[in-house]
Amino acid sequence: MTTISRRNFVRSSALLSAAAFLPAARPAFASLPQAVTGEPPIRLGIASYTFRNFTRAQMIPWLKQLNVTGLNAKDTKDHLPMAPDEEAKALADYAAAGIKLHAAGAIYFPKDEDDDIRAKFEYCKRAGIGVIVAGDPTPATQPRLEKFVKEYDIKIAIHNHGPEDKVWPSPLDVLKAVKGYDTRLGLCIDVGHTVRAGTDVVQAIHAAGPRLHNMHIKDLASFSDKESQVAVGEGIMPVRGIFEALIKIKYPGWVDLEYEIKGDDPLPGATASIAYMRGILAGMGYATHG
Repeated sequence: MTTISRRNFVRSSALLSAAAFLPAARPAFASLPQAVTGEPPIRLGIASYTFRNFTRAQMIPWLKQLNVTGLNAKDTKDHLPMAPDEEAKALADYAAAGIKLHAAGAIYFPKDEDDDIRAKFEYCKRAGIGVIVAGDPTPATQPRLEKFVKEYDIKIAIHNHGPEDKVWPSPLDVLKAVKGYDTRLGLCIDVGHTVRAGTDVVQAIHAAGPRLHNMHIKDLASFSDKESQVAVGEGIMPVRGIFEALIKIKYPGWVDLEYEIKGDDPLPGATASIAYMRGILAGMGYATHG
């Protein structure tokens, strides 16, 4: 008799549930319970860094294949160039493909200067982007960032980078630094870096509350090994617990897959990751539409 692990059983069930939402499979699942309806409380997107080795023209068909319409764009390759004319071309391509940009980043803020910071806010304003995922602003930069957050009504989501990051290893470090500032100055929880910093990611979501403006999701086979990243569902990340916590705090933003391995062939891992997360949501009673 073949024995399968509980995790493999859960993964298989999740993938089967996800199949219900693939266009070609719909007729076979016509008898799905009515509970699997309505707008999902979790919106799944993609961080364009996942496709960092590929051009915008290559990435857009893959997003369509994944049935993902939400993009967290980065100035890598030609995904969302900083130059206004090139940015406009990118925006036109995304609009034509039905892809909406909800965040940009990671964007870095090495200078505590108005001109440098304003240029990055203008970049996001032109794109209609409401969240800047900030890679490395120092705590001393917070007052100036708050000024621009208020002026532009664009949120800043400081991204934690794990134990190697001496300033922002954990989301909890970000929360300490932004306390007392406008709530639009908040954080992007990267779940992989969070667990490697020794922080309970579910507890961090609850602690962040209204200051949580973006999520980067990935999976790890070991919480102590940065190099152990796998497709979501193949590791030990508590994905359902993460989704339950986001629903509990009424998180209004996006959960963006950031698949950082296999940079020359990311589509299979991205496909498996999105399917697994859709399956988890289906198992929770929610339809998913990208």
